This record gives sequence, C-alpha cells and structure tokens, in this order.
Amino acid sequence: MFQVKKVGILLVCIAIMGSTLIACGNKDNSANNAPISETQVTPTPAPEQTEATTRMFTDWTGHKVEIPVNPKRVIYHGEVTGDVLALGVVPVGVMKNENGGTVYDDLVANVEDVGFPLSLEKSLELNPDLIIFSNADVTQYEQISKIAPTVTFDSFAAITERMKTLGDLLGKQAEAEAWLTKYNTTMQEMWTLVHENGVKEGETASVFTMYPGNRLFIMAGAGLPQFLYEENGFKPVDKVQEIIDQEIGFVEISAELLNEYAGDRIFILNPVDPAAQQSTNELMESEVWKNLPAVKNGYVYNFDIIKAGSDALSRDWMIEELPKVLIK
Repeated sequence: MFQVKKVGILLVCIAIMGSTLIACGNKDNSANNAPISETQVTPTPAPEQTEATTRMFTDWTGHKVEIPVNPKRVIYHGEVTGDVLALGVVPVGVMKNENGGTVYDDLVANVEDVGFPLSLEKSLELNPDLIIFSNADVTQYEQISKIAPTVTFDSFAAITERMKTLGDLLGKQAEAEAWLTKYNTTMQEMWTLVHENGVKEGETASVFTMYPGNRLFIMAGAGLPQFLYEENGFKPVDKVQEIIDQEIGFVEISAELLNEYAGDRIFILNPVDPAAQQSTNELMESEVWKNLPAVKNGYVYNFDIIKAGSDALSRDWMIEELPKVLIK
C-alpha cells in the first residue's frame, strides 16, 4: 500500500514538472514565434513627399518646355504686359515703349526694358527663370530658349484665353479666374449703361490709325477692336468681319476705301509718331472723311493708341473711359 502511494505521488510530481516545463517552453516559443512586425523589426517611416518644383508645359507653337511651378523672375516680351501685371506679377524685364504712355507706366517704372527685338545680353543679365515670348519666330526662339525656359504666347488671343494661359504659366490660376469674373461683370454693366444712354443695339464701329509714311490701317483683331467687339458691344462692318475671320490683326487700306470700312461709330487711335499724327489730322480734313455718316453725326472718338490697348489693365481703364465719350 505504501509503495502504491509512493509511486502515485511520484507520478503526480513528474506530471506537474512536465506541465511546468511545457508551459515554460510555450512561453519561450511564444516570444520566438511572435509576428515580425511586433518584435523583430522597427517600422521604417514612410519617406516624406516633396513637392515638384518644375513641370511640363506645351506652349502656343507646340514646344514642350520644363518650366518652374512658381516662377519668380519672369521676362515677358509682348504687347499685353498689362495681363501679367493684372495677375499681381511684376516681371523683371518687359518690352517698353520708349515714350511711355501706358496705363501701367508706374507699375513697370523699375522694370528693365529688354528691347525690341528682345536683347539676349540684357535678358541673360536678368537671370530669369521663365521667359514668355509673344512671337512664333523659330530662329529667335532657339536663341532665347538657351537663356532660360522659354514659352511662346499668343498675345492676340481672346482675353479669356490669355488670362487663363498666363494664370497657368505663372501659378496664378485663382487670380486669373477672379480677374475674369470681375471683368465680365463690369463689362456687362458698362454696355448696359451705354445702351440705356443712346447707343443702339447692333450699332457698328470701326477703328482706324495712321502709321508713319501716311499709311492708313483698319484695326480688326488686335487692340481696341477686341474690346469694342466683345459680347453686347459694337458689331464690325462686313469688311472688318472678313479680316477678323482670317485672324488678321490689322490691314492697310487706301483713304478712298474708307466708306467701305467705316461703321456707325468711328474710333481713331492717335499715333505716337508726330508725322503719323500730322497725317491723321490731314485725313480728318479730307472730303472723303467729312462725308462719312459717322463724321456727320459727330460719332468720332479719339484715344491714344498706347493707352487703348487690349491688355487686361488697359481694358479696365477703357471700361471707365468709354462711357465718358459715348454718353453726352
């Protein structure tokens, strides 16, 4: 009996010891078999995302150019510098008129003049990070593009297209949309005002200017006409519409053809050149001029050609000035 009890106690002890060893073994193995992500490997932080500083842009004439996302030193070479300024960007270089006279002269007073044609030496000195070139000349483009990323730009495009393109180029999309929204509102208000004060719906208008050498031009798709022929504005006469349809900015005509191009209202762009201004005065004293219906009705208006441009800031100025001459 004693032996049986002794053997039983021994078996129980062995069982207890075995279970203890198994438990210990399981405990050790649990550490070894734990998921790798929890015990053996410290998670590596994801790399920080860095914003791109350049991007690809396809320009007016089809070049694919790598340009800065947010350019800081821009040269704008073209006729609508006021578009760039309206977006809050002051270029480091522009093409200036030597006599001044723009509505934004004060904004570019300290900006370098890169000349016409664009001076490669001056441009290089300015260390630009983007050049906007309003020209399709292949030879000039090849030379200029060696200085900095260069994109061609259609300065004769409609104002909406120009502002959206420049907003994209300059990282000023929001500013471009804000300007266009305000512009469209104030334009509508202006045309409503002039139509309520004597200008009939559907009236035609023509824009003429003289160049040196007694050369008379009818303006069609550039400058002031773009503004006048906007929606709700004046209409071009058939001859002028033909020029617009050909996407031509202006055409030289003879004084004898004035009657074919003159609308119900005539706008004269006063030239800068004194000789051209003298030719303008002589034209307005001629019989062919005096016999035009618009002249007989007193519907002739003069604006300085430099001020009455097609750029954004000049258009803002014209919105204020046009009612002053039309409403009497």
